[in-house]
Amino acid sequence: MNSLYNLSFFDIYEKNGLLNHDQCAIHWNKEDISYSDLFEQTCRLAKGISGLNLEPGSRIAILSYNHPFFFHLFGAASALNLCLVLINRRLSPDEVSHIIEDTTPSVIISDMDMADQAQTLASTHSLDHCFTIDGNVSTLYQSPPLTKAVETRPDDPFVIIHTAAVQGKPRGAVLSQENIILSNLQLIHAFGLNKTKTYLNILPLFHIMGVNLGLGTLMAGGKNVILEKFNPQHTIDLIQEQKVTILGSFPPILSHLLDVIEKGDFDLSSLEIAAGLEMPDTVKKWEAKTGSTFWTMYGQTETSGLISFSEYFRRPGSAGEISLLAHVQIADDHDNRLPLDTTGEILVKGPLVFQGYWNAPELNKITFREGWHHTGDLGMIDSDGFLFFKGRKAEKELIKPGGENVFPAEVEKAILQHGAVKNVIVFGVPDPKFGEGIKAVCTLHPGNKLTKEDLIAFTGSLIAGYKKPRYVEFIDKLPRTEDGSIDRVKIKKDFS
Repeated sequence: MNSLYNLSFFDIYEKNGLLNHDQCAIHWNKEDISYSDLFEQTCRLAKGISGLNLEPGSRIAILSYNHPFFFHLFGAASALNLCLVLINRRLSPDEVSHIIEDTTPSVIISDMDMADQAQTLASTHSLDHCFTIDGNVSTLYQSPPLTKAVETRPDDPFVIIHTAAVQGKPRGAVLSQENIILSNLQLIHAFGLNKTKTYLNILPLFHIMGVNLGLGTLMAGGKNVILEKFNPQHTIDLIQEQKVTILGSFPPILSHLLDVIEKGDFDLSSLEIAAGLEMPDTVKKWEAKTGSTFWTMYGQTETSGLISFSEYFRRPGSAGEISLLAHVQIADDHDNRLPLDTTGEILVKGPLVFQGYWNAPELNKITFREGWHHTGDLGMIDSDGFLFFKGRKAEKELIKPGGENVFPAEVEKAILQHGAVKNVIVFGVPDPKFGEGIKAVCTLHPGNKLTKEDLIAFTGSLIAGYKKPRYVEFIDKLPRTEDGSIDRVKIKKDFS
């Protein structure tokens, strides 16, 4: 193993600590943390974690709201060749427990709000260590700090982020440092990130887009303003106070911010870019009110973030221009390449493609067949290189409420646990608040009665709240195809 040709996040932290030493790296709770302080704190944390005697590649799980500790941990994990399991704290306890069982971390670290759950997970799964941010994690910050990083390879696992569940269980997408660094470089180039830019972390740092924008800004020597969790008024206040230039957004973030803007007189002239997913009318209103430009995009955790992006109205209806580091083609169901302006499955290859799903060799074979990452999404590429998202393949039909990924099969599995439900089909429908909403069309066993509200509450008790249906419809009988299977296409057509 030779680190001569590698670039790690620890290297980037060290360089910025030297060259940007007095410049603000992180603003948190009215305090500025310089790049030299960030590097020192990261090295002290790495020294403490090294005392836990973890083998290279060992996993550390983190379950927390946004906090500067994430940035310390990214650097320390890079220095020690450890892998971070970034857990969506909105998941249900059972879903989080599955992630812990799947990845077998040696350490779990949580914020104070999740401390009890983390302690239960540590006990249930026999984890070696359990720490709490703003609590006993302070004991890991040791002096003298770490002075030399261990060697890593470009494809060593760096983070695992669990994506939507196809068969009822989330799947852990493994990303390397090289994956994320290269993905970040695209954003640095496209958004013009540099030492003068300030990014407001309102997207969670367990989400790939939050990771990309946060670490991309850090790589470029800019300032990360960290907001623990999204609050519309606090966000507007920080944009003004910290002269924020860029933020990320998923529905309904922009709508909530616009509600605040309508009620007051705010100076948002520093804003240059908002990036994410949104409806056209909301984007028009946002650009008119703020003077900033909204960028649209397409990507997956499995592609280390974005593989297409551009200004929203540069090519209306598209998901942006295909990025520099992604080779994207469109294929039919038999993996034959299709010509431009033809709809088929989006295939990706190149250095942004993830390392595979954790503990899923058979799934990886299917996903990476023919030397391409099969996204399961449908799209079309026009002659100018713009990608148009056209939905999902039937076997991977995905619903994205508020930027989260939800597979219908996962919701259906939860709904069918209710004794009154006989059959159910779940699909996405337009939603004015979240962009896309979850709808369930159900039949009941003879003699049973059930209200929409009760079924929604029941489903929410089994899976994350954002995965429960917002819309429910009960019918007497589900239509069938000629072979006797439930006709999903007709149900979506009739009940959308």
